[in-house]
Amino acid sequence: MFLRKSTLKYTESCLNEQIFKLKGEIENADAIIIGAGAGLSASAGLFYSGERFEKYFSDFRRKYGITDMYSGGFYPFDSLEKYWAWWSRHIYINRYEPKAGKHYTDLLELVRDKDCFVLTTNVDHQFQKAGFDKKRLFYTQGDYGLWQCSKPCHNKTYENEEAVRQMVNEQKNMKIPSELVPHCPVCGAPMTMNLRCDNTFVEDEGWHKAEERYSDFLRRHKNLHILFLELGVGRNTPVIIKYPFLQMTAENKKAVYACVNKDEAFCPTEIKDRSICIDSDISSILCKLNKKALSA
Repeated sequence: MFLRKSTLKYTESCLNEQIFKLKGEIENADAIIIGAGAGLSASAGLFYSGERFEKYFSDFRRKYGITDMYSGGFYPFDSLEKYWAWWSRHIYINRYEPKAGKHYTDLLELVRDKDCFVLTTNVDHQFQKAGFDKKRLFYTQGDYGLWQCSKPCHNKTYENEEAVRQMVNEQKNMKIPSELVPHCPVCGAPMTMNLRCDNTFVEDEGWHKAEERYSDFLRRHKNLHILFLELGVGRNTPVIIKYPFLQMTAENKKAVYACVNKDEAFCPTEIKDRSICIDSDISSILCKLNKKALSA
């Protein structure tokens, strides 16, 4: 398959030329499919390490040696009271506390009048907070705002905002009260996060409807001038966004692939002439794209 061949990383010195080209594709494409990864949220300030981690989780670092929010999600806490103290805090600061990041509102402004769909591995709800249409979003990896049975005994998810806020307010010494530990209303097993980390991930009715809408969007725009706009997608799960975008661009001669990501902007040589790869910070590029006048 062509994706196994060598790739070409863009090193053009004239950044404005690339931005101008991308601006033109956004304006002229028949449809835009945005593929968003963790880099987009990080660019908006939702960092999982460093000062932000220290601000909210310094107590967990001192006691358990956890050094960032991502790895903390896999820590083997020895009680559910500790587990949910960690997770309620994690959910609250990444899902409920933050307002829509400027980069998300900038992105919405760019595509507001376009036929657009979003495919994302992010689970922080930033797209909906920014005002994107829920029916044009497909959260493939879950949602911080949802719980599921840990077994799971059934394919249903449950909204958690009220419970999470109570856990955050009442936790002490990195523990929540035992009576706040959530259990499955069907089988009584402990609840867990609706995040794809193994084969127990629940794809509920909402997930399947979003998948159907995305598949329908692709079908309706097949062979049209589509801009596949990839933002902040790394190499952890390339089969979800990056590889499909590259493959669909290769198969559709009218399609254009665009990638904006610091140190991760590249494309296969086979689609070089229909690709725009910008190796730069996403926030600065979105800001420049929103300027009324751009010159090549």
